[in-house]
Amino acid sequence: MYGIVNKAIEELVIANFGEVKWEAIKLRSGIDVDYFISTEPYDDDITFKLAQAISQEMGMTLSAVFVAFGEWWVLKTTKEKYGGLMESGGNNLKDFLMNLPAFHNRVMLIYPKLTPPEFRVSDITENSINLHYFSKREGLQDFVRGLIQGLGIMYTTAVTISLIQTREKGSTHEVFNISW
Repeated sequence: MYGIVNKAIEELVIANFGEVKWEAIKLRSGIDVDYFISTEPYDDDITFKLAQAISQEMGMTLSAVFVAFGEWWVLKTTKEKYGGLMESGGNNLKDFLMNLPAFHNRVMLIYPKLTPPEFRVSDITENSINLHYFSKREGLQDFVRGLIQGLGIMYTTAVTISLIQTREKGSTHEVFNISW
């Protein structure tokens, strides 16, 4: 993953728990990186070690860490660093989700070495949509849940998210039913 991901995790921890807690998390994770460079790729293992260290240090489930990070990513990181790109996604939650399959094509212009997930939509109704999530990376479905929750907050739309299909139960990808 690119450094911007790990940098955002650092910002989330410092903003909510302080610099001392971030240093404790880095120590616990065993990651010896003083500064993450946003535009440089890093091994995915670093991100997972940071998440596990946060989980242990804060007494949170790993799932809760990834959900919180997904919300932060939408509400802080992308909004502050890529506001125009986020605004181009649509005027409401449904529009954004409908446009999500093409979203990473634009992001890849900024981060050419990116290995993005793929999203597809199906079963579209006035108040719900199924979001299909395909990724080479496993273990990030709770991050996606957090992203969706963050989008709901961004668009001031209460969302209900149900994971209706998962690789953990033999499927080829995850499918979230999102209703509002």
